[in-house]
Amino acid sequence: ENSPAMTLVDSRGLFAPLDRTTLDQVPTRFSPRDGDWTGFAARSTVLVYNTEGVDEGELPESIVELAEPRWKGRVAFSPTGADFQAIVSAVLDIEGEDATADWLAGLAANGEVYQGNNLVLEAVNAGEVDTGIIYHYYWYRDQAESGDNSSSSSLHYFGDQDPGAFVSVSGAGVLKSSDKADDAQKFVRYLSSVSGQEALAESYALEYPLNPEVAFDAPVKPFSELEPPRIEVSSLNGPKVIELMQDEGLL
Repeated sequence: ENSPAMTLVDSRGLFAPLDRTTLDQVPTRFSPRDGDWTGFAARSTVLVYNTEGVDEGELPESIVELAEPRWKGRVAFSPTGADFQAIVSAVLDIEGEDATADWLAGLAANGEVYQGNNLVLEAVNAGEVDTGIIYHYYWYRDQAESGDNSSSSSLHYFGDQDPGAFVSVSGAGVLKSSDKADDAQKFVRYLSSVSGQEALAESYALEYPLNPEVAFDAPVKPFSELEPPRIEVSSLNGPKVIELMQDEGLL
């Protein structure tokens, strides 16, 4: 699950500590300091854009710019999904509460709302809307198949430690209430192990494995070139994100 959801469960004290061997398989920045869960896959925030509707020269340098009046009616997103909420949590962590509230207000005024990132991708590709906020793998998965919903679009990576370059982590942990705790520990250990990460790297997922010993040769932008902001995964404030989005009528 996305980092804010994992952090919420962790804050309630519901996770059992993970084995050190499990935690050591992934760089420390992808796990909380308490070691109660670990990241095992990552995906990059991107702006998908219609190549006929948007000139490269007008692409925003920051995701925050999408709240400006010039983007009115030109940006799509899926606010009810955990993906977008994780992106908002990164904006909140970097920009602060007031700036995030202003950004969400601008998006609410400018944006076209869709129920799911695949629908955002389809809408941008069809020219219904110029741009959309998604994760990278939606576009790359379509490219790997027919390309029907990505042939008229491309991806813009914000980079430069912008909140729009946020790399979201899928995490796994073991609940204290589990009656199969030993098996659960083994499964989480497998997810972050070389063999588990190789299975991820070779799969249809097209998400980034986090074990540094595993090569990832998929046709996606290299992880080393993403330039994401450095965010402590346990600092992502899911409940505050929900509150701010509700205040702007996005949930």
